[in-house]
Amino acid sequence: MSNDKVFGMPFAKVFPLLIAKAERKGRSREEVYEVTEWLTGYTAGQLDELLAGEGTYGEFFAKAPDLNANRHKITGSVCGVKLAEIDDPMMLEIRYLDKLIDELAKGKPMEKILRK
Repeated sequence: MSNDKVFGMPFAKVFPLLIAKAERKGRSREEVYEVTEWLTGYTAGQLDELLAGEGTYGEFFAKAPDLNANRHKITGSVCGVKLAEIDDPMMLEIRYLDKLIDELAKGKPMEKILRK
């Protein structure tokens, strides 16, 4: 899938998939919100508004209120791609969230996920 297709996907379709992935592994919607809030600076209320809206996944990241300065501490691979090898800044932000959700689904403690 090309970056443009990913960026143009509706946020209201993508984000529920992340929630479902975490919930299948025994984690909660609230925990998905917590890691998303940590990464992007959106509040729970803002996330709910975005879920009810028509914005794209790319817009979600482009308009993030406060991208966490510690997000660069997120390392490793997502879908076999090393985060350090991703050149596109927007795709890197998307993959950061994917990695956080992966860690959540694998049962990693929240303190470690949030790089505390």
